[in-house]
Amino acid sequence: MKRTLTVLTLAVFAVTPAVAQWAGMPVWNNPKGGTGVTISGDLGMPNSDYGKGTAFGARATLGLANLSLTAGLASWKPKGAPDNFTSFGGNAGFRLIGGSLLPVALNLQVGAARWGAANGDSATTRITAGGGIAVNVPTPGLSLEPYLSLTNRWYKQSGFSGTVSNFGWTLGANVGFGMMGLHVAYDSESLGAGKTGGIFAIGAHIALKAPIGM
Repeated sequence: MKRTLTVLTLAVFAVTPAVAQWAGMPVWNNPKGGTGVTISGDLGMPNSDYGKGTAFGARATLGLANLSLTAGLASWKPKGAPDNFTSFGGNAGFRLIGGSLLPVALNLQVGAARWGAANGDSATTRITAGGGIAVNVPTPGLSLEPYLSLTNRWYKQSGFSGTVSNFGWTLGANVGFGMMGLHVAYDSESLGAGKTGGIFAIGAHIALKAPIGM
């Protein structure tokens, strides 16, 4: 029985690096930043190299001009897996340039998340670090911010020695209609062994105070 559990845990570890910041979600970013509180709901769809399935998540972001702090959670059930992976975590973004006067924004981003199977047999901690660049597209009646993020992702699973390190990128866009908005992203991560994980995700958000630059 113990041998079987070990084999299953190794199999799970081979799949769980298939998640970006939260389980089944991309590394969301907003290089332009802003002020106030933004509440987001997310839907993630990993590809076959990530284990497929569907992920649902929610985030809350506090914008303090150049600094944005986010906390959130997500639940992801890979195809054929007996349990959901529920993750909790957060990230911080610091805008280096950009805002209301410059059409280009550049930021640094760090984050961490932790998740495990519902039975609690093992847990994985994930740390991300990198940065993103965005362009504020002048569009009448809305705010359009396409962005590209480059991040490294480190994974550490409890009960196993060593750390897995992968590189990934995220191509996305944030669209605002006053207080309401939509966001979309595609996240790609090199998993090694000829595999590349991909996550397509969409979502909606509400900003309790209009972001800078809108």
